[in-house]
Amino acid sequence: MSKSISRRLFAALAGFTVLLCLCYTGLALVIAYVTEDMLVQRLLEREAVAVSMRWQQHGKLTPSGSDLITVYGSYLDLPQGVRDQVPPSAPRAEVFTTTGQHYHVLALDLVAAGQPQRAYLLADVAPVLVVSRLVPEVGSVVAGVALALIGLALLLAYWLARRLVQPLQRLAQEARQLAPGSAMHFSERDRPDEIGFLARRLETTFADLQTALQREHAFARDVSHELRTPLTLMHNTLALADAQPLTVEGQAQLQQSTDEMRATIDVLFALARAEQLPGEPVELRGCIEHCLLRLLEDFSWDAGLLTLELPERLDVAGNGQLVMLLINNCLANALFHGGRDCRISMTFAQGRLSIVNTLQAGQPRRIQGFAHGQNLLLRLAQAMRWEIAFHPGATQYRVVMVPAQVQ
Repeated sequence: MSKSISRRLFAALAGFTVLLCLCYTGLALVIAYVTEDMLVQRLLEREAVAVSMRWQQHGKLTPSGSDLITVYGSYLDLPQGVRDQVPPSAPRAEVFTTTGQHYHVLALDLVAAGQPQRAYLLADVAPVLVVSRLVPEVGSVVAGVALALIGLALLLAYWLARRLVQPLQRLAQEARQLAPGSAMHFSERDRPDEIGFLARRLETTFADLQTALQREHAFARDVSHELRTPLTLMHNTLALADAQPLTVEGQAQLQQSTDEMRATIDVLFALARAEQLPGEPVELRGCIEHCLLRLLEDFSWDAGLLTLELPERLDVAGNGQLVMLLINNCLANALFHGGRDCRISMTFAQGRLSIVNTLQAGQPRRIQGFAHGQNLLLRLAQAMRWEIAFHPGATQYRVVMVPAQVQ
């Protein structure tokens, strides 16, 4: 048995059991003694009524009809041992002596020749006491039965403690065996009580913790992987600037690396917060138009090279911030690889959004950071439960996205 909760529960149940047994034993003894005293008192009261009737009929005290009760006409007639413990004014009393006698005294007020007179009924009840004789006669049997019952109660307490604590122990053992990245399923999760609620909450909490750790690891990996290339370019450009003045091309390369880092950082932070951003209906056409306006403003691209075939309204399920980042990065990649003279077409048909940009024949392929961009775009789409595919070609490059539908 565990040294913690089960042992403490067993100690509590066992202590409660023993205390309950002691209390009921004491209560039973009190009831027995009180019942015995009440019975003797009732006998004295009945005898007092009989003595009073005979006094009224014959004008004198007659002996009691019971061999246990003696009638005394005055206080001084009482035995010395009784007078030592009972004052004359006491209406009734119980006397214990050192010689083994046990007396009950009842004062009886009578009227003789117009004068009050007090008589006393004295009952020597030692021969008829039952409770005091139970201990030597049947005390061993009672003690044996009591010990047996206490033992049975302790066994029941031990069984109850194990049975009540076993689900918690099993839950603790399963939680102790959980490893990072392992599947989570607690055997007590289907219980309808508090233990089942605790198991379900532990599963949810552990899953959230696992997800947070995975996002943290992915963020650290992506920061190291995605930012290394632009940082290296910036470092090399600045290192060459010490030997010769920075040219216009070098400045453009620095600006391009800075823009790439800013876009990458925005995507990485969005991915790190993706589990915390609520999913919601998004108007995709509005997002696309906003991204196109930003493209025309930042890159001074000719809007006449754009072909747009979209419905008047296009509601999809996702997150507005992630959708904007996804479209912005797709358009930025199109200009990066197709050049400022490339044509871009965006169409939506049969639940698919296609972004196609032309490639100039004979132009050297620019691959700097391109695979990294694909990886981030894939993760952006997966965060919203979208599908995305890349189709490179000799004269054009096509990106196909399947947005999640609004439920």
